[in-house]
Amino acid sequence: MTKETQEDTRALAGIRVLDLTSVVVGPAATLRLADLGAEVIKIETPGGDLLRTLGGPSPSGRMSGKYLHFNRAKRSVCLDLKKPGAGEALLAILATCDVLVSNIRPEALARLGLDAETCRARQPGLIHCSITGFGPGGAYRGRPAYDSVIQGVSGVAGLALQRDGVPRYAPLLLADHVVGEITAGQISAALFRRSRTGQGTTLEIPMFETMAAFVLQEHLGPQSFHPPLGPAGDTRVLDPDNRPLETADGWMCVTSNTDAQAHGFLRAIGRADLIEDPRFRTVGTRFRHARDWFALRTEAMKTQTTTHWLEVLGAADVPVMLCHTLQTLPGDEHLQAVELLTPEHHPQEGPITTIHPSLLLDGKRAPPGHPAEHTGWSTRAVLEQAGLPLDAIATLLATSAAVDGQAA
Repeated sequence: MTKETQEDTRALAGIRVLDLTSVVVGPAATLRLADLGAEVIKIETPGGDLLRTLGGPSPSGRMSGKYLHFNRAKRSVCLDLKKPGAGEALLAILATCDVLVSNIRPEALARLGLDAETCRARQPGLIHCSITGFGPGGAYRGRPAYDSVIQGVSGVAGLALQRDGVPRYAPLLLADHVVGEITAGQISAALFRRSRTGQGTTLEIPMFETMAAFVLQEHLGPQSFHPPLGPAGDTRVLDPDNRPLETADGWMCVTSNTDAQAHGFLRAIGRADLIEDPRFRTVGTRFRHARDWFALRTEAMKTQTTTHWLEVLGAADVPVMLCHTLQTLPGDEHLQAVELLTPEHHPQEGPITTIHPSLLLDGKRAPPGHPAEHTGWSTRAVLEQAGLPLDAIATLLATSAAVDGQAA
């Protein structure tokens, strides 16, 4: 353990993670582990993670902005597992690790000899975690899956069909983010269990089942009972007018769930006379008359500016905020004050914007770690730390079974 690790008080300091993930869902999970203090060793093929180019341009052409943000604080090791010696090198690195996390399909993982049964036979204390599209025992097992596929089959896109008449994906990789965070939580829990029992764990987080459960927890509702008490779907959430509201000069977001908030809202819009309206008096009556409630909000907000409503509704203790766009969000006064975004100099890419971890540890923001590395930047160093002889490393590099990104 290095002096730097000893001084790191984060929960996962001293934990080493072998990261066999790509694109977003897996990197989101390992990014969170890195934020919690783990050392993450990201294995890439010579072509690199698809997100290096899929996420847009960069000054060097080797690291998109999207890749930059999902892979900071990780060490990049480049191995060509189709060439002799690379597989053995990977196993040598794995032997130094506490966690293996992968979003490779189970059959391919088994062909590499990196399935849970094989790995844990060698390392009983290993936390072996697979992120899969579909869990075992079901008709979809083994099928490829990306975020859009999961949003569709899990019912996320279909919620928009019920609300708007057209199915739509959430315009961010919602399933990848959610499943990535759950994966990091499950790995952390398994490490805690190991600290008490000494036992490793085999984890699998199937994306379809995870997101389907989220949709159904929110919307199964009356269908949860036998016999059903009504149709599925939270009518408030699915109402077409449950959306950002247009003001006289922009858009804003308002929520008033409690009676105090709803009554405060009615006073703020000059309709205190509706507080005793049977449709709006209580939480239950507003739920049953959600259509009327949301229509009232929609019409009221158009009468004044966004600034006016932020002041008036804020004074009434009604939850209200701006509806930001991609153009306005980075300049938000709160985000600037807490320094979520800061300028930094990347060794290869030049000036960049770093997105800091949002979690606070003992009241302090977790450090962002070093910038994302070019493909294979840490190959030589990690192989040396894994105990490979220098001549073996030289052979791997000479045959391109491993790639030294610093020599490219």
